[in-house]
Amino acid sequence: MNIIKNIFGAIWALWVLIAFIVTLALFLIPFLIFCYFLPEPQRTKRFIVFSRVWMAVLLPMIGCPLTVRGRENFEPGQEYVVVCNHNSFLDIFIATPAIPGPNKTIAKIELSRIPIFGLVYKAGSVLVDRKSEASRKESLNKMKETLAGGMHMCIYPEGTRNKTKEPLKSFQSGAFRLAVDTGKPIIPAVIFNTRKALPADKTFYAMPHPLAIHFLPPVKAEENENAASLQHRVFDIMYDYYKNHQR
Repeated sequence: MNIIKNIFGAIWALWVLIAFIVTLALFLIPFLIFCYFLPEPQRTKRFIVFSRVWMAVLLPMIGCPLTVRGRENFEPGQEYVVVCNHNSFLDIFIATPAIPGPNKTIAKIELSRIPIFGLVYKAGSVLVDRKSEASRKESLNKMKETLAGGMHMCIYPEGTRNKTKEPLKSFQSGAFRLAVDTGKPIIPAVIFNTRKALPADKTFYAMPHPLAIHFLPPVKAEENENAASLQHRVFDIMYDYYKNHQR
């Protein structure tokens, strides 16, 4: 049975790759014409519309329809630091278009060097070279500018994909320092089933599976609360929610 499943997973991964390349090619020209050369924040606003249409086509094609809950937790006119769990490469493709309003994602610089895809990747991201202290400091300033410009900032505080059996890996502090420094509330976002659709621990393997992202009520730093305390509070909220809703 495992052999059959693995063979199907490889075939489905090939289909996912083909669907990704074909839909990217179809949407790339209108993206370059109508999005890429605009100044901010207009470019990001257009990019989000582009990404929503792209994912609305791609996700059903690969057998991964997306359910979104909790958009009502975003108050119009308020910018948020959105923190998501991270299980798969699929996470960024569902979180960015699912977040109401324009938003950017903190993302590692390596993927921006991929030909063609890198153009799209850079448009929706604040890039960081995690090996460079200067780059990390610069990315923090850019994230503050993103929030000040009326956009949300999406961050994956686990840092890398969670390959453990636990609901969450331990969080890094950056998202919570950003929230404390700027006074912006945090929206915890819990993503389900991307590790089943595109596992991080398997090479060239994919499975059709429904996906979901749930946006939880905002969490604001209390008076005189530091980033470490806020980090622990949000971790507990997301951990408990994942455990109670993962089925």
